[in-house]
Amino acid sequence: MRIESYIEKLLYDYNCVVVPGFGAFLAHGKSAEVDFATNTLIPPTKTISFNAQLTENDGLLVSHIAKNKHLGYEELLEEVESVAKDWKKRLQQGDSIELFGIGKLWLNREHKIQFQPENKINYLTSSFGLSAFAATPIQREVLKEEVEEIEEKIPFIITPEKREQSSFRPWLKYAAVILLAVSLGSTSYRTYNELQQKQVTVQQDAQQQVSRLIQEATFFESAPLELPALNIKVNKKKLGKHHVIAGAFRVEQNAEKKVALLKEKGYNAFYLGTNKFGLHQVAYDSFENPKEALKFLRKIKRTVSSDAWLLSEK
Repeated sequence: MRIESYIEKLLYDYNCVVVPGFGAFLAHGKSAEVDFATNTLIPPTKTISFNAQLTENDGLLVSHIAKNKHLGYEELLEEVESVAKDWKKRLQQGDSIELFGIGKLWLNREHKIQFQPENKINYLTSSFGLSAFAATPIQREVLKEEVEEIEEKIPFIITPEKREQSSFRPWLKYAAVILLAVSLGSTSYRTYNELQQKQVTVQQDAQQQVSRLIQEATFFESAPLELPALNIKVNKKKLGKHHVIAGAFRVEQNAEKKVALLKEKGYNAFYLGTNKFGLHQVAYDSFENPKEALKFLRKIKRTVSSDAWLLSEK
């Protein structure tokens, strides 16, 4: 007769099930815990152990089997004791006993019974339906580093004095996160188009400062030489009110290098001057018509740089 199925059922309701003449299976309550090595949350459970010293019949197991099989108590007691003797014999011969849902029994070198619980069944009825699950840890520091890295790349960087104010710094991080979402393509094209249309109507405070380089040449000759006057007609492009900005730089030399680089690539680039934050602005081109400016901006963002933006003067 196989009695492990009856032992398994009793362990749900009782903390001690004695097999007469063999030993007792004990159930111990265990609180919920977290395995930090695998990031696994384990619910409350019952752990099963075995005690070979508790061999005296308490009537629980025999009465349960007799009730389910509708047989007499004395008859079932003899059958259970016979199973216990068979288990002991098998252990003495060096075999191991596998009890489904309970665990494994074997003898060690000192001829003492060892028990390894199966731990596949949670015998704690209050935890019915709960199972262990793995949770992914939140990478807070990694996200913080990414936001700070983006914060250094955004075009509208404020001055160091403003950055030290704790009341503004959170808004700066929010702006960095929004720019990250836009760069990843989370904003649809339609929403993007509407934002660009609104930028045309926004009046921004900016003053155009154009620096001119004046080169003077002095000629030294042995005798005075009179040169004829030259009339040179210079066609200077008139700047529009809508500028497609390529970048804003803290150092003016970097802005001049950017202008030279863009001109080599064929753009009508120019130095726009400094904004109210003290940054030197460089533009790809300037337009009087806002629609032409938007069209050019979309082309630049699609083919050259997604960091370009539109600056409209009053």
